[in-house]
Amino acid sequence: MRNLAVGLIKVYRYAISPLMASHCRFYPSCSCYAQEAIESHGLLRGSLLSAKRLGRCNPWGDGGYDPVPPATANHSSQMNKP
Repeated sequence: MRNLAVGLIKVYRYAISPLMASHCRFYPSCSCYAQEAIESHGLLRGSLLSAKRLGRCNPWGDGGYDPVPPATANHSSQMNKP
């Protein structure tokens, strides 16, 4: 499922996003953030982090540099389990 989600994000980033005007208030962009969050935190936690980020992306928000938080030892060890 994680690979499917990341694949859909990549399709959006390379096929759909270039057709729209750039409006991103944050660096990295929300799609880059979502991809990195899912890859480093897993599908569930990465999707939650991405949803929170999208919630902060509004005309009244500050924007700016907003990196994905690092994975903790618990999350990274759980990610590698089959």
